[in-house]
Amino acid sequence: MSFIKTLEKDLKESINELGYDLDKVTISISNRPDLGNYQINDAMRLAKVYKKNPNEIANNIVDKLNSDKRFVNVNVAGAGFINLSLSDEYLVQCMNKMIEDVYNNIDCQREKTIILDYGGANVAKALHVGHLRSANIGEALKRLANTLGVKTYADAHLGDWGRPIGLVMLELKKRKPNLPYFDSNFNGEYPKESPVTNELLMDLYPCASAKANIDEDYMEEAREMTAKFQNHDKGLMALWNHIMDVSKSDIKRIYDRLNTTFEIWNGESDAATYVPELVSYLESQNLVKFSEGAKIIELKEEDDDHEIPPLLLVKSNGTASYQTTDLACIFERVKNYNPDEIWYLTDARQALHFEQVFRAAKKSKIASDNLKLEFIPFGTINGLDGKPFKTRDGGVMTLESLLDLAKEECEKKILPNIVGEERDKIAEMVGVAAVKYADLIPYRTTDYIFDINKFSDLEGKTGPYLLYSTIRMKSLLNKAKDAQIDYQLVKTVKNEYDRDIMINLINLATSLTKSYESRSVNEVADYIYKLTSSYNKFYSENRVLDEKDSDLRSSWLALTNLVLNTNLMLLNILGINCPNKM
Repeated sequence: MSFIKTLEKDLKESINELGYDLDKVTISISNRPDLGNYQINDAMRLAKVYKKNPNEIANNIVDKLNSDKRFVNVNVAGAGFINLSLSDEYLVQCMNKMIEDVYNNIDCQREKTIILDYGGANVAKALHVGHLRSANIGEALKRLANTLGVKTYADAHLGDWGRPIGLVMLELKKRKPNLPYFDSNFNGEYPKESPVTNELLMDLYPCASAKANIDEDYMEEAREMTAKFQNHDKGLMALWNHIMDVSKSDIKRIYDRLNTTFEIWNGESDAATYVPELVSYLESQNLVKFSEGAKIIELKEEDDDHEIPPLLLVKSNGTASYQTTDLACIFERVKNYNPDEIWYLTDARQALHFEQVFRAAKKSKIASDNLKLEFIPFGTINGLDGKPFKTRDGGVMTLESLLDLAKEECEKKILPNIVGEERDKIAEMVGVAAVKYADLIPYRTTDYIFDINKFSDLEGKTGPYLLYSTIRMKSLLNKAKDAQIDYQLVKTVKNEYDRDIMINLINLATSLTKSYESRSVNEVADYIYKLTSSYNKFYSENRVLDEKDSDLRSSWLALTNLVLNTNLMLLNILGINCPNKM
């Protein structure tokens, strides 16, 4: 249990001893640090219950707390707001407990299993800038959940079974009609060497998509090609396997650059194998209706305040819809993983889609009442003009191009004496940090403007600032090691600067819990900036290694080490790696 939660529990007991029946006490970080580190607002709530003046209740509580050595400067302000600060002795005690084990100041969640669906990359298409947020926010939420003791499975959920594949196959057939994959009479062994490269795939889809948009006959051919491979045509399935191998390799490479990982690399095709069983089950529940040759599930309820269209289960041409494969995916995940929760991270425009899928899952009992299905939307990335981020020629920027742009800009900030392969690796790490931190610092539903010059700055709320500051902590501790200066525990509080660091460290658990509960790691991103900034103020005001008082010097080094380890933990949650120099 964290320090704040422990204090809240003890304060509740103290207030109960005064004769006030209070179920919980909430300690809030004060927005008036001149009055105290923290604030308690429960006196006003008690005043309504006991029909008393809130100031009278607040003063009774203050009298009680004045005997608790963990608190100093306990006072009442305004209509009954209780302000308090933590004593130096208690702060030192807490710091050393964190040095012993950081989990002494983390509130773990109850044991459960969560599947996170945050990939969604379409096979045979380039990952574009729109894929950044799902991968970045999803990865950070997974790492945060793991830090809080939750078991997770991240699923890439590749788009490998829809019309984009049919379009790619059709365009390939137009260009290379003699390939054996398109010959229904071919009975030999298909080539082991792929007929496509990733470069070719990146050309096939845009070309096919552009044609389909203006040529209905071409689009109809693509529909037929899609239906044919979804019905497991032998040649097209062999071609599909080649496309999958080539495309998945490239998708993994880009996700690796972004420090995004998945435990499950399934796609819509894996869910599609469950569609016949799913449809049969739904029909046995009398949930399936026919509408214009298609199979649907009605979802609207009497108390709906907005229109909920039926779920399209099977199209009139016999193929499964995108909604169906997502429903089949829930069916599959329940069978194979029995999760407590499934989180879906996509942009806000898919809200209706997931509402339909979730309703169908609950109505059919595919998802039990105990299974929580959660849609976690996010905002868009915009250019300096405030419109969706584009390349200079107006096209959609690939995710790789975005990372290259950040790497190129951040390389300029690296020390000139770092050269060669090492310089390239560090530029990559700093560039990725710049992109990821800028993407995570806003609340997830907030649209933001991508400004690489701002995001790569070594000052302000940026990834490079955090890395530079963390590297400086490493450097200080390395110098202490070279000078054979020993440090283990925090022994004292010297001034407002080290005290501010300690207060920020006390607030670690609050930040982690808030981010988890809001499903947005902006709290963590903001917290690490506050902690780092408080350390930098301390660093600029104190010459740590030159301090003559050996106890104070070792105390400051122990505190530095604690901040360093906390920063590294938080950077890891954000999916950011820290180099040893830059």
